[in-house]
Amino acid sequence: MTAKTIYKIVARDTWREAEVAGTFKGATIDLADGYIHFSTAVQARQTAALHFKGQHDLLLVTVSTATLGDRLIWEPSRGGDLFPHVYGDLPMEAVSQVNELPLGEDGVHAFPALEKL
Repeated sequence: MTAKTIYKIVARDTWREAEVAGTFKGATIDLADGYIHFSTAVQARQTAALHFKGQHDLLLVTVSTATLGDRLIWEPSRGGDLFPHVYGDLPMEAVSQVNELPLGEDGVHAFPALEKL
């Protein structure tokens, strides 16, 4: 599996701490699992619906896979789909964009356009 861009949904406070530190070590679930969970553009909406339902104050972090090297591993997860996991810290240099991920009136997160490559 390959994709040029992967996405991380993260609480604003958690991300702001990472920005100050200069690296993202992961959210609570990532630290417990030993890797940072990411999604592709196709997977991101379902990830939000399953794991972040009803949550406000989220950000969508866009990451270029070109800088991740062998820290990026594609592993089977939900329904056997391959999901991108990053083993180790995420350097801020890999981040190409950070967007708000607001919760719409319908209770569904409103995503910006996502690069599906």
